[in-house]
Amino acid sequence: MNIIKHRINQIKFYIGKYGLTKTIKKCIKTVLRKIVRFLKGEKDLQYGDYGGWIKYNEPKDADLKIQMKKKFDISPKISVVVPMFNTKEKFFKDLINCMINQTYSNWELCLADGSPKQNENLKKYYEKDERIKYKFLGENKGIAGNSNSAIEMATGDYIALLDHDDVLADYALYEVVYAINKFPNSEFLYSDEDKIDENDNRYDAYFKPDFAPDTLRCQNYICHFSIFKKELMKKLNGFQEGYDGAQDYDIFLRMSEQTKPENITHIPKILYHWRVHNESTAKLNSHAKNYAFEAGKKAIEDHLKRVGLEGEVSPGCIEGIYRIDYKVKGEPKVSIVIPNKDGKEILEVAINSILDKSTYSNYEIVVVENNSETEEIYEYYKKLIKNPKIKIANYNTGKIITNDNECNMEYTKKNKRQVKSGFNYSAIINFGVKNSTGEYVVQLNNDTELITPNWIELMLGFCQREDVGAVGVKLYFPDETIQHAGIIVGIGGIAGNRFKSIPKSGHGYFAKESMIENLSAVTAACIMTTKKIYEEVGWMDENLAVAFNDVDFCLKIREKGLLVVYNPFVEFWHYESKSRGQENTPAKIRRFQGEMSRFEQRWPEILDSGDPYYNVNLSLDTEVYHMKNIKVNYYGEEEIIRKKTKKWGEKNEV
Repeated sequence: MNIIKHRINQIKFYIGKYGLTKTIKKCIKTVLRKIVRFLKGEKDLQYGDYGGWIKYNEPKDADLKIQMKKKFDISPKISVVVPMFNTKEKFFKDLINCMINQTYSNWELCLADGSPKQNENLKKYYEKDERIKYKFLGENKGIAGNSNSAIEMATGDYIALLDHDDVLADYALYEVVYAINKFPNSEFLYSDEDKIDENDNRYDAYFKPDFAPDTLRCQNYICHFSIFKKELMKKLNGFQEGYDGAQDYDIFLRMSEQTKPENITHIPKILYHWRVHNESTAKLNSHAKNYAFEAGKKAIEDHLKRVGLEGEVSPGCIEGIYRIDYKVKGEPKVSIVIPNKDGKEILEVAINSILDKSTYSNYEIVVVENNSETEEIYEYYKKLIKNPKIKIANYNTGKIITNDNECNMEYTKKNKRQVKSGFNYSAIINFGVKNSTGEYVVQLNNDTELITPNWIELMLGFCQREDVGAVGVKLYFPDETIQHAGIIVGIGGIAGNRFKSIPKSGHGYFAKESMIENLSAVTAACIMTTKKIYEEVGWMDENLAVAFNDVDFCLKIREKGLLVVYNPFVEFWHYESKSRGQENTPAKIRRFQGEMSRFEQRWPEILDSGDPYYNVNLSLDTEVYHMKNIKVNYYGEEEIIRKKTKKWGEKNEV
């Protein structure tokens, strides 16, 4: 029943946004595709059927044989380094076998055993292959020390980190070398992962984003299997003491300081399986978890000091996730630009929530009046302009309303004046920004209500960073479900809000809705930028009057090499579309289709290759991070690793 309800909602969505004709065409196309796949003996997978996904997507024996014959232009030696401590024989056997079965052969396995006593039963496994090096240390040097001993044994061009109880896919090293050949400047590589239990059952696949510095600072999403170029590992001088429990987190953070983002390659494939058992990290007792958390907190704090950032690190929404609140420098003025037409009640809620709850004082509210018709809104404007923090900028006349007489005149002339036809959100915002006086600007919808008192400080802390161009927030529907938790480009055809309609108190895919992350875009219902950003990116695109203007704005910011940050710790209620209504008239649908076409022409690359902060294995038909329920054909020669041939920051022209 859930899938039927989902399909009905999809059809309603398409009719509302694309019109009946286009929806019918899409349904026919979908049915025909299913018929063709049925005739081929293929079938769609149910959401959550990970076993089916594995069967459909991962290489078969014939594929592995082809991989073994592949001759690469670049064939680096890869040293897989593994620190050992009281390693179980079964896990060790699985580790050795997964290495021997690799379809890429130029590797070595470096084992440094810090166990109190040497396990003679393991000798029969590591003596199987001359590429396996084993060293008994005679003492436990700790995780960092044991790992460094393994690194000292390595002679390869790349150093790969792996835990002693993890398992690599047979094609893991092949995919790493394939990526190195595709992106020869790669200095660091990482992959997707899943978990495996003691009975070898696989589950809990984590399809990761491309490199995202703020996401990494709040969660070690890279985790176990990762590959460093030898020269980069030398710069890092291996693992550092004092971070046991989070030693890999520390080295990843230091890695991010020593190489450029374009030299970090994400391979969107499940290349290793994180073993879950009674002694694994996933099942640590509460004391050990606290120890690991404190080590991770220290790693982040030390990283922030090294890169010159002041931030307070605290626990996030769940274990393993951190929160960083950056210190605000000075007290810069913030302009809150709110477009409005009539709707006195909703505007009053929005403004009162800001005035009553905000803990930051140096701000102004710029209400952009847009062709209001009711007497009550002009009476309310008379009240607002008495507050020195608030001004009314009339989009229609281009003037600032400063007194009661001007309010009366505007209301009296409302039926006689030459109004600006149609609704153009971008033009209204551009006008409001030009009439603002703050160094920073918040675009805020009039149908919102503030929840978080220190919202401005939390947004400013990020926005003051030189590498950040925009900051977005978390929005809720009145029924206490999520309205916005960031935007993914490609969802629904063009772009869609993540985790829409999941419960406010719940968690979605790996709790992403509740952690600070870098994303390609956030909604303009509440977004903070510097005022100078508007001129630098060419303002909001007034050819995108209603739809996708915020996504386009964020992508233009990204094009400048700046980050977009989603901060879920700033929260608002959002009474969406109360002021404009739904997109359900022929004229609105035609306008939407025109804006969709313009967006597609403006941003073909990201629509083609995929949102770098999403994953090609995840569905674009839903906002809640489901696996694609059909085959993702990207193994073998026809690889799909997100394009890096063009540096992000070069401009696309319409």
